[in-house]
Amino acid sequence: MIPASTFKDRQVALFGLGGSGRATVASLAAGGASVAAWDDSEATRDSAAEAGIPLVDLREADWSGFAALVLAPGVPLTHPEPHWTVRLAERAGVEIIGDIEIFCRERRRNVPAAPFVAITGTNGKSTTTALIAHLLAAAGRDVQLGGNIGTPVLSLDPPRMGRYHVVEVSSFQIDLAPSLDPSVGLLLNVTPDHLDRHGTMARYAGIKERLVAGATAAVIGVDDEYCQAVADRIEQRGKRVVRISARRPLADGVFAEGQGLSVADNGAVRPLVSLAGIASLRGAHNAQNAAAAAAAVSLLGLSEAEIVNGIRTFRGLPHRMEQVGRRGRVLFVNDSKATNADAAEKALRSFDRIYWIAGGRAKEGGIESLAGCFPKIAKAYLIGEAMEPFAETIGSALPVERSVTLAAAIAAAAADAEHDPAAEPVVLLSPACASYDQFQNFERRGDAFRSLVQSLDGIVSHEEAA
Repeated sequence: MIPASTFKDRQVALFGLGGSGRATVASLAAGGASVAAWDDSEATRDSAAEAGIPLVDLREADWSGFAALVLAPGVPLTHPEPHWTVRLAERAGVEIIGDIEIFCRERRRNVPAAPFVAITGTNGKSTTTALIAHLLAAAGRDVQLGGNIGTPVLSLDPPRMGRYHVVEVSSFQIDLAPSLDPSVGLLLNVTPDHLDRHGTMARYAGIKERLVAGATAAVIGVDDEYCQAVADRIEQRGKRVVRISARRPLADGVFAEGQGLSVADNGAVRPLVSLAGIASLRGAHNAQNAAAAAAAVSLLGLSEAEIVNGIRTFRGLPHRMEQVGRRGRVLFVNDSKATNADAAEKALRSFDRIYWIAGGRAKEGGIESLAGCFPKIAKAYLIGEAMEPFAETIGSALPVERSVTLAAAIAAAAADAEHDPAAEPVVLLSPACASYDQFQNFERRGDAFRSLVQSLDGIVSHEEAA
């Protein structure tokens, strides 16, 4: 745990008692702060009270005594409207921050030169974060992995020289971290997402830009217009920028070429590593993730030999193009993390003959942007709230089955794929939707997919097949 010594002997309000909120309470208490914590959920408050967390109804609190409001990232800061605690804090002139900001202040006060890698982007940030941590660990470095990827940042071991903190940071967390200042900051891509929480695309992109703007060195994907502009602006300010691309060669930077990565230095290009046969990095989107990770760890001092070895031994993350099993020629892939159309497109473009399971709670724009992928899809199996809207979008472009539930979709897709003469038919869960209509989160949805697939007769797990 990282004690939040920057708030020693001060009072702090905290709202949101999920995993990161509880870790922050412990951090603040360990650092000598007095914490007044609250949550809108009575069940969450009861659970927190049982765990010994001091509760104070912040509606009735004296805000003049608070040094800060620490807000959970899932709580609205600005849109669709500020949470009531935000209004109270603003009225009292109390700063509003999150746990990432507390981490940054602790590092800056105690060990400002300790290596800190922060990763953001609309898609791919978890895989890139995990790959960077793996590359560093495989090279023998002391690594702490956390943030939006699952482990609260303040639960990690404290910064020190020689210890690398690799932290995934969402747009919500960046919004609550005004002094975010990583050693290396990564911005992978920016496409429409979370506009209900940020209001406009320009504001969303601007929040993402802040992570790399505050970094000592920046790694930026230049495969979309927003990020190209960000890279140019930051470089013009005199910062070190390494560009990466999954779509085109670069004069300087790291880019995907064929089935591998190449490094360009002032126009001179050399191959770095082949990605062929690395299932965890299949597809152009994962080539971008690998390029970003390679660029980041190179800035941190890893040799090309260490980078190659780490990439070749990376096993990937659950729910992100996860190969969960085979039955004969049929491959079953869990891409439950694809909660929007842009993420689903990455998976759809990675295979040639697809039995596609999609649906859930649709996001803005639906799946209209995926029409170019329809020729790769043998049949779609639609589930959840988006079933009818998705069926309407698909129209007569390909066969559609209204499966309603994930279990029914898997059974039907597996039976159909078994009779497909293609070399490798793929049953792909890549929903292009949030999970909340039928599952608590994308992890639960992906776990259900894995379990249902592995219960089918004749399934060989990915590990056994390997």
